[in-house]
Amino acid sequence: MSSFVKKLRQVVSSRAGFFWLVFFLFWLKTYLAYQNNFTLGVNNGVQQFLLLLNPVPSGLLLVGLGLYFGGRKSYWIELVVSLIQSAWLFANTLYYREFSDFLSFGIIKSSSSVSNNLGLSILEIIHPTDFLLFLDVFVLILLVSFKVIQPDMSKPKRRYAVVGSVMALILFGLNLSMAEGDRSQLLTRTFDNNYIVKYLGVDFFAGYSAYQTHQQTATRKNATSSDIDRALDFVNKNRSQPNISYYGKEKGKNVFILHLESFQQFLIDYKSDGQEVTPNINRFYHDQHTLAFDNFFNQVGQGKTSDAETMLETSLYGLPSGSSMTAYGSSNTYQALPAFLDQQGYATASMHGDVGSFWNRDNTYKSWGYQYFFDSSYYKEKANYSVGYGLKDKIFLKQSVKYLEQLPQPFYAKVITVTNHYPYDLDKDNQSIPKTKTGDKTVDGYVQTARYLDEAFGEFMNYLKKSGLYDNSVIVAYGDHYGISNNHPKALAKLLDKKSVTSYDLAMLQKVPFMVHSNNLAGGIDHTYGGEIDVMPTLMDLLGIKNDDTIQLGNDLLSTTRNQTVAFRNGDFVSPDLSKIGSKVYDNQGNRVNTKNLTVEQKQILKEQQERTDKALSLSDKIVTGDLLRFYTPQNFKKVDKSQYKYKYSDGIKALKKARKEKKTSLIDQRDGKSTQDLYETNAPELKEDNKDDE
Repeated sequence: MSSFVKKLRQVVSSRAGFFWLVFFLFWLKTYLAYQNNFTLGVNNGVQQFLLLLNPVPSGLLLVGLGLYFGGRKSYWIELVVSLIQSAWLFANTLYYREFSDFLSFGIIKSSSSVSNNLGLSILEIIHPTDFLLFLDVFVLILLVSFKVIQPDMSKPKRRYAVVGSVMALILFGLNLSMAEGDRSQLLTRTFDNNYIVKYLGVDFFAGYSAYQTHQQTATRKNATSSDIDRALDFVNKNRSQPNISYYGKEKGKNVFILHLESFQQFLIDYKSDGQEVTPNINRFYHDQHTLAFDNFFNQVGQGKTSDAETMLETSLYGLPSGSSMTAYGSSNTYQALPAFLDQQGYATASMHGDVGSFWNRDNTYKSWGYQYFFDSSYYKEKANYSVGYGLKDKIFLKQSVKYLEQLPQPFYAKVITVTNHYPYDLDKDNQSIPKTKTGDKTVDGYVQTARYLDEAFGEFMNYLKKSGLYDNSVIVAYGDHYGISNNHPKALAKLLDKKSVTSYDLAMLQKVPFMVHSNNLAGGIDHTYGGEIDVMPTLMDLLGIKNDDTIQLGNDLLSTTRNQTVAFRNGDFVSPDLSKIGSKVYDNQGNRVNTKNLTVEQKQILKEQQERTDKALSLSDKIVTGDLLRFYTPQNFKKVDKSQYKYKYSDGIKALKKARKEKKTSLIDQRDGKSTQDLYETNAPELKEDNKDDE
């Protein structure tokens, strides 16, 4: 036995043996942390393999730094690297336990918020087992210090170090290639920090977030107050006057924002095999008290849903690439709709049956001034309750009632549905309409998930009517972005009963519904051209909130003086007069126009439209990347204090109870403590199965 121990000491004391020991322990504790300390949502064999693989390149590269040096220095460098890894895993474990997200350099740099958020609760969230992350380093330090492991003092063979570094880069290239294959646009769109860690590792995430923070800091540093003056000058010149027939008409009412995932305008009144696909939404659209806009466009870029939310809440565009919510939501200054309403006495909440970190909502919503964020941690989940991006709509909306009924009134509640999301898969029990028969698998399931969303929408409307909220609320329903992309022109042509679709047709297919309902409103179809950038000023005017000195790039859709040029993120635009799609110009009948044949007046209109589009997009980018709103605050608006918002379940429930006690205006309080949950009726088959099990 003593011979084996002696031989083992010799092996681990050698430079190569010690390196491989530290490297293995580096990999092992990282992988175990992935499995035990974080919820990364590994869904298939590729993702499981990448979880095993991604600590290897970083381990080879970082621990391998010690191989470039000789003697004891080599050993201590490797130990210090392993110690830093342990500290990084430990810090992320604590932060993730509290916020279900990873600790980015942007968060570290912008706070005080980390210490404010974690400081008071660190003793509660820390587990004794967390310190096991340091065990390997502690043991190895003792073994080296007491000379159980005796460093090899010979000169280093740096070719081995170089080979290790090259292997690290090759393996990282393989890792990145496989990750992109399983999740395209992983880095350009940056959906969620969890995705980056799952696919590329916690160490890559550290470097990536440091790079992002550096880039953002450099741009922010170069921005000055004169930049915001130019933005304000443009906004003031282009600000439309509110329509006196509507201004303040809905003052003091509750506001619902119903986010209809991937819902395009063509679905309104659309029939498949003779069946209405969305009968409930159709009725809402045509209701005598619903203002429906049939020339309302999504204006999203790569950020998709996050861009739609950004425009809706801030009247600023998304970025040319990536998502402004993930890149800037944690650190920037915003003057968003939830904050305005909060300061008008509203309770503000967003509800979403997915993890709070997706699109960085858990941080961005604090910057926007949301008091409450009810994410998946607030909802009961079972294996058959969820579809790709969160809880199925019927289950999600039914469970949301227990929070809606507790919100002090008036409230502003955004409700985000997800079932009508690509790839439009739905289990058989929830299918109530056949697939279309275009032959395109991506497209043909779209009507099935749209019908499911419509049924969930109808159930929710019935609840609002039964509970009394319907009569005391402004109900806004909108589609966030296209459902079927332009990459499926043949299938789209079949759906629309056309021989083919032109570039103009595809631009018109970017229309999504925008509907505003209230019993005070005289409804009808409004043909005004507009887009998501216009929602915030429209709602502020309807609610009678002062809006003549804000920085918003949209305009009230109900204003009679508004410019109707709708800018797309790529620089194209549409309007009631002329539209430019790529290099082509079209009239409002969809006919391509030869620009040489335009009148002088038409050429001037086209030039002004393009200049306005380019200027608005450019200014929006400067406002976001330079964090320009820190230089300007509208009158009667207080800067958002992000530190006052906490979305962890225990904190959210505590804050809700406190608000109810203070205001006593919630729906449940108006009913003398009686819940309205029994008023909600759904035909969700999953819940019927649960009821049978309970019996």
